[in-house]
Amino acid sequence: MMRRAKISIIGAGNVGATTAHWCAAAELGDIVLVDIPATEDMPRGKALDLMQSSPVMGFDANILGTTSYHDTQGSDVVVITAGIPRKPGMSRDDLLATNAKIMSSVCEEIKKSSPEAIVIVVSNPLDAMVQRALQVTGFPAERVVGQAGILDTARYRTFLALELGVSIEDVSALLMGGHGDTMVPIPSCTSVGGIPILQLIQPERLEEIVDRTRKGGAEIVSLLKTGSAYYAPSAATAQMVEAIVRDKKRLIPCAAYCDQEYGVGGYYVGVPVVLGSAGVERIVELELTDAEKSAFENSVQAVKELVATMATLV
Repeated sequence: MMRRAKISIIGAGNVGATTAHWCAAAELGDIVLVDIPATEDMPRGKALDLMQSSPVMGFDANILGTTSYHDTQGSDVVVITAGIPRKPGMSRDDLLATNAKIMSSVCEEIKKSSPEAIVIVVSNPLDAMVQRALQVTGFPAERVVGQAGILDTARYRTFLALELGVSIEDVSALLMGGHGDTMVPIPSCTSVGGIPILQLIQPERLEEIVDRTRKGGAEIVSLLKTGSAYYAPSAATAQMVEAIVRDKKRLIPCAAYCDQEYGVGGYYVGVPVVLGSAGVERIVELELTDAEKSAFENSVQAVKELVATMATLV
């Protein structure tokens, strides 16, 4: 029998537990759900509950809840969702100091327990957190990647499908840059059933939809009042896990380390990549229009400033 992949998820809150749910249901591998010792038996309870759904839903996966990194040893993929969530009125950047410290301690543990793993960072503020994960693990950059682009693109595709009254399956779109208010839609890479988006939606209306996408996370935070989005972020994360453990070679937007690429100069930003068993196997460089290039450079500058601020806090 072929060995199942080992997927460790650090942080058993809403995003972590729901990522475990999606990954288990898709039979992507065996799952270890980890949380801090202060949570005591909570991760065990969630893992046991999820495991007991397997006879009903018909999936095979061992699911373990724990507060010890010892149980994560030899993981193929480690997903980091740990950190405090956003509350109403908070920007992703407000989380910076607290979550940078959490990220540092998590990555020290991963470095010891799973030195060959591919790390997917989900914690916010995303672009700075994945940069921190690279710094602390010392892993090759292709094995440290951030989840943001799939989520942002999913929100964008959802709003476009609702606007046009068409199947979500026919909407193809791309967003680049930082995860947040400076994210950059690429209209030249957005189409519905192969039809360029600007033939279907007027530029002014498209900009309104883009603006809603940029604020998509904040919109959900304001509605929930007591937490942040988790169904869509975890589904996006599971898609990345699948691309890696099944070597799918998916061409999807992720936060990847760009040095020469797009002239970024050594930072994580959202770009289209080929994601497979080696992690980020290739960064795809697009010919951007002048407007897209200008917006992307503005977004990269915002990421650089965020990383510079983080350096003063950790």
